Amino acid sequence: MSTTTIRLEDELKGRINAAAAQAGKTAHAFILDAVAQKVEQVEEDNAFHAVADERWARIRATGKTVAWDDAKAYLAARTNGERPRKPAAKA
Repeated sequence: MSTTTIRLEDELKGRINAAAAQAGKTAHAFILDAVAQKVEQVEEDNAFHAVADERWARIRATGKTVAWDDAKAYLAARTNGERPRKPAAKA
């Protein structure tokens, strides 16, 4: 395990201490949790954007998309607990 030093404004340090106390944690544990949460969020965002870029590239390459009415009907059926067939993409 390595050590990293960060400099905090006094006001932020006070807010961290207060929030950590409310969460029943030490300031150290609170900061570690916050950093881990932020790293996870950035990783999830990057994965989401990678999938979106891949799908956009596929749409541009094939010209195929799903009509909004078909997508809406599919999502409504899924919301109602049904297992509808996924709508097919068309050019």
